[in-house]
Amino acid sequence: MIRLALFALACLAWAVTAQAHELRPAFLQIDETARGGHYAVTWKVPARGELKMALYPRFPSICRQLSEPAGGHVETAYVTRWRMVCEGRLAKQSISVDGLSSTYTDALVRIVNLDGTVQTSRVTPQSPEMIVVAQPGALETARTYFVLGVEHIITGFDHLLFVLALLLLIRNTRSLLLTITAFTAAHSVTLAFSALGIASAPQAPIEALIALSIMFVAAEILRGNQANLSNRYPWIVSFLFGLLHGFGFGGALRDIGLPQKDVPLALLTFNIGVEAGQLAFVGVVLAVMASLRAALALEVSRLRPWLAYFIGTVSAFWFAQRLAGFS
Repeated sequence: MIRLALFALACLAWAVTAQAHELRPAFLQIDETARGGHYAVTWKVPARGELKMALYPRFPSICRQLSEPAGGHVETAYVTRWRMVCEGRLAKQSISVDGLSSTYTDALVRIVNLDGTVQTSRVTPQSPEMIVVAQPGALETARTYFVLGVEHIITGFDHLLFVLALLLLIRNTRSLLLTITAFTAAHSVTLAFSALGIASAPQAPIEALIALSIMFVAAEILRGNQANLSNRYPWIVSFLFGLLHGFGFGGALRDIGLPQKDVPLALLTFNIGVEAGQLAFVGVVLAVMASLRAALALEVSRLRPWLAYFIGTVSAFWFAQRLAGFS
């Protein structure tokens, strides 16, 4: 019992750490409002309580403010808005984020032009500067949204924990492939519906239910090979929970935004990025399992109960935390 209690405490410590280090990018929205280089600017930086990250966008010298920045705390961010004018427009000019190089987070920059074209770029601590293109192309849009999709799944600890739970629950290769495919198909549907505004769900309850879905699969792992629905038809359970997870993906994509003229391409490449990240994670987990068997003669079945307790404890913590967040 003492070992189990210590293990549970370690799980909770990991859950708190995972939440604390979740990558929440800063977001810079620049909307062209009138000809002559007039723009409305929205700057959103991660915040915790009254503290906010010391990140500041830097515009080219051709730009000057038309209004004083006005801002305030909105949930877990600090949002500032102002208007500016840039002589000759922003095309071919550089925009950077001061302070980014000393952090672990990224910043997304989204520029919406009067003609409806959109440039969405990502600046990082290693490359905190971007160049505004005169006419955003399809290739740039595809590349940007693919990378965003990969990053979203790789830094989405809850989604990865759910996939890990499926890998532990299902021991038949054919059944595993069918289950992963069902999960993919389901969340692709609700991701598209949510991002396009066809169907929506409040994000806070969805995040809590995602944590609850992980708890459910962890409990099924501990029950073993009982003749219940999750063991006989795991793809059905995976499909149903995939619909739920898709709303979580869709909420992230809705926050980023979709370019008006390349909606199908951006949606497709974001989803492909999510799948690429998910398949990479599955490949790494399977490789680790094979290495444990080959190098240490250790069967994963011996670790399965401990991993199930780990997954269940972490997801239970997230569930309680998310319930408290919107109650």
